[in-house]
Amino acid sequence: MAKREYHIYVVELNKRVYNDNWRFRAANPQFNGVLECLYVGMTSKSPKERFKQHKTGAKSKKGHDLSSYYVKKYGAYLRPSLYNHIQPQSSRAEALKMEKDLALELRRKRYAVWFN
Repeated sequence: MAKREYHIYVVELNKRVYNDNWRFRAANPQFNGVLECLYVGMTSKSPKERFKQHKTGAKSKKGHDLSSYYVKKYGAYLRPSLYNHIQPQSSRAEALKMEKDLALELRRKRYAVWFN
């Protein structure tokens, strides 16, 4: 059986998300409007395949929505230059930590970022 790998990915969001959504705005008090709004996620699929799931509103076998509201409504495109340097992670726990670490690093750089 193939070993599962988890990939970190970044989606650029339309800047409307910052003005349209108070939760997104409240999570990003450091944002000054100069850089982009981003979504950071992790997946066991390819980033391209996962982005497509977000945009099409894919459902799980049990009927759960697999898409992030922010990416489905505001997602523009993947930003590989912000995540290509990160190697796939061998465990979900490692990937979740890497997702959070990258999101917080991008916030420190004054991007507006959403992550789970």
